[in-house]
Amino acid sequence: MTFIKVLFWVCIFIVFYSYIGYAIMVWVLLKLKKKNRETDDNNSFEPFVTLIVATYNEENVIEKKILDCLQLNYPQNKLKIIFVADGSTDNTVEIIKTYPFIELLYESERRGKVAAINRAMQTVVTDFVIFCDANTYLNGDSIREIVKHYKDEKVGAVAGEKKILDIGKNKNAAGAGEGLYWKYESFLKQLDSDFYSVVGAAGELFSIRTKLYEHVNNNILLDDFIISMKICMKGYKVMYEPKAYAQEAPSLTMRDEQKRKIRISAGGFQSVILLKPLLNFFKYGRLSFLYISHRVLRWILCPLLLPLIFFINLYLVYLYSSPLYMLILVIQGTLYLLAFAGWLFYIKNLKINIFYVPYYFVFMNFSLYIGFKKFLNNKQSVLWDKAKREKQ
Repeated sequence: MTFIKVLFWVCIFIVFYSYIGYAIMVWVLLKLKKKNRETDDNNSFEPFVTLIVATYNEENVIEKKILDCLQLNYPQNKLKIIFVADGSTDNTVEIIKTYPFIELLYESERRGKVAAINRAMQTVVTDFVIFCDANTYLNGDSIREIVKHYKDEKVGAVAGEKKILDIGKNKNAAGAGEGLYWKYESFLKQLDSDFYSVVGAAGELFSIRTKLYEHVNNNILLDDFIISMKICMKGYKVMYEPKAYAQEAPSLTMRDEQKRKIRISAGGFQSVILLKPLLNFFKYGRLSFLYISHRVLRWILCPLLLPLIFFINLYLVYLYSSPLYMLILVIQGTLYLLAFAGWLFYIKNLKINIFYVPYYFVFMNFSLYIGFKKFLNNKQSVLWDKAKREKQ
């Protein structure tokens, strides 16, 4: 019985630590070190930059994206914009061609985003490159806010912030859950960056030193994560810049959001295998600490531990009439009941956002199981069917 009790509390500790505890620990360590985030608001640093946008069949949004790129507050003669539209079969290519300032790369064969980025990088001659998605829109000063970090030679990459747009009264389960998730992720990235380095940039907006780019295998699912982490492994830092942000509409439905989560989940398991050396604390120190705390535990252990905690809790309540074990069981039961209610409201198309947070939490962890199965069966294609988004 002692073993079961110890296992129960260890499992609770790991889940709590992964989602909340490690953030508290890093925050306390930063306060003890009295480390204030140093920012340089002098945006006079204007190096030559290349902006790469990988796109596929985006005729509905591509013109808006081009206009978004053209409104960026950066010298036109120092900004090269490349759109890669490989495999597009709609009017995406024709629309891009009407804007001569945009350099178009196009091949008829569709080989995925990673192949498109690899090909585009062969044409880059600037010292810095910025990646963003076709369905995200940048704030005007985003490039200036990103490149200012490169005055520090230790910075190898910069991660921008991803913002989920609030569609207002039509906010759905996907939007409510995804928006809150990314707000918390942004908070964690800021902590990671202040402590040492962001552990993985989001493809919606991130930048790297061109010389640090390594060719990525075409079967990689999370190219943004792998690219930025390999830069970290070379001894460089990935900084976080919230003043550079990409705005994106939420997924149209939870089914669309599940496509994303399953792909990210499969990519997460693939990434942990590819980045095995990062599990070595003795070699990578603070980077390993952040990577394991923020990513590995949440991707690998927590989805397994959540049901284990529940069933061990039931067993302990059965054996002992302990108020503490009963309280924990009530808390867990309430969480899952709220999640179930959120699911019911979702399928009935009722917008009650308070239930969507626990629903999204359970949904996110359940998606990891499906993603793991696809990873094992090698069934998650890099040519994924993109999720539909709310209209902006």
